[in-house]
This record gives sequence, C-alpha cells and structure tokens, in this order.
Amino acid sequence: GFFQSYAVEVDVKDASNATCLYAKWMMKFLIKYETNSSDYKNTTLDLSSNVTHNGSVCGNDTQAALLAVQFGGGHSWSVNFTKTNETYQGDFVTFTYNTNDTAVFPDAKRKGPITVVVRDTMSPVQLNNVFVCHSTDSLEAENVTQIFWNVTVQAFVQNGTIGKKETRCQADTPTPEPTISPTIANMTTASVTTVSPAPTTAPKPVKNPVTGNYSLKSGNTTCLLATFGLQLNVSQDKPHLINIDPKTTSADGACGNTTATLKLNDGNSTLIAF
Repeated sequence: GFFQSYAVEVDVKDASNATCLYAKWMMKFLIKYETNSSDYKNTTLDLSSNVTHNGSVCGNDTQAALLAVQFGGGHSWSVNFTKTNETYQGDFVTFTYNTNDTAVFPDAKRKGPITVVVRDTMSPVQLNNVFVCHSTDSLEAENVTQIFWNVTVQAFVQNGTIGKKETRCQADTPTPEPTISPTIANMTTASVTTVSPAPTTAPKPVKNPVTGNYSLKSGNTTCLLATFGLQLNVSQDKPHLINIDPKTTSADGACGNTTATLKLNDGNSTLIAF
C-alpha cells in the first residue's frame, strides 16, 4: 500500500440494535504547524489501533447522520450525511487535532485543539447502495491534507441490512479501451475478396514528462529550489504511467533548520511529498 495506517470499521446501531450507519476506511493526515522558533514543520498523523466512535448518530428524514471517531492523544474526525429524497451524501468533514500531543507535534507554538472544517466531495448515492472508493482521495484546508483510501460507507441503512449494490467513485471507474476496427485490404471483385488481418498497433510511447520549476519561500527568502520532470509508474492490474504537469501542479511545503519538505498537488488527487 501507499501508506501505513490502521483500517477503521464503525457499525452504528439504532435503538433496536439494528445497523443504521456502517463505514470502513483508511485515512491519514499531513499537517503543517508552527514551532516555537517560528519555523514551520510538516508532520504525519496516523490512526492508532485504539479508535472509538462516541457521538455517532443514525440520522433520519429530518436529522443528519453523523460518523464520529476519536483516536490518539485528543484527536477526532467526523463527517455528517444528509438524505434528500432517494439519495444520501456526505456534507461536512470536521477534523480536530490536538497540538498538546507532543509525540506528533514536538515544540508546537500553538497549544491545544485546532479544528478544520471542509465540505465533503462525495457525490449523491442512491439509498440502499454502498459507496465504495478504493482509490486515494484527499481534502485540503488550513495547512491540513486529509488522505482517504479503501472507503466503504452506507448511511441511512434500511432494515439493518447493508446494501448489496455498490456505487463506485469516479476514480475507481476504468477508462474503456478504444475499439480498433479491422482493416480490409486487397478487395478485387464482389466475388473474390481477400481480407487481411488487422495490423498490430504498436503501443504509443509515453512522452517524457515536462520539466517543472518549483520553489518555496520562508518569509521573503527562497529556501528551496527544485527543477525536474516527474513520471509515476503505478503497477496494478497493468502498468499505468502518469506524467506530472507543472502547469497544473501547485507546490507547497516548508523549510526548517534541518529539514525541508516539498509537496506537489496536481489537482487530480495525486499528492506527492518529498
């Protein structure tokens, strides 16, 4: 896998002990915070093995469903789901991290809980359908990048039974292969026709990635310079090559006294940190 983290599974029950909200997913957080020396550091917050889901709510026609988890040294995450006619969808994601957790935030200048709220990008899902997204997705706001993958969720479960139909995220939907029509050659007369097999089409060579120039500043001073072309080779069912386009890629990160981090986001759920 791309990340090391624990999977979370939450099965919320109603008053009759029937499942009303179910979710299983993996997530982690990339956070930039200010230190006492006014530097900015990047840290990674992973889920611990001990996760609680206090405060989760089933929801109904007039009340939103709420999926809430707590983990680590005072951190929490939640998403609420709203139902409209025959569909449901995620509404807002609320993430609270506690900089008093010195194992994750050593030398943090600001102490205590910090809350980030961002709108969920989940599309409407038909009631009784399970939303599934194995691909990596991310949300960014206020120096926090939330990364999710292997997501399975169903809100407003009917009759306590998880649906059998899946609604897949767009990133999981494969691109259909183009259809190549056969070539008919050497046609002489209507009575005598020779059909040659379709020529084998050589795979198109993948172009080299475009070279990009990336830089970071600390105050008014440039502290990091990078010039390179970047191509990712992701091997799943078959190799998939991705060229990172500098024109659509934003650079972020931070420079410290002993470390520097360059974070690239191409706007298509590809997030790379050096």
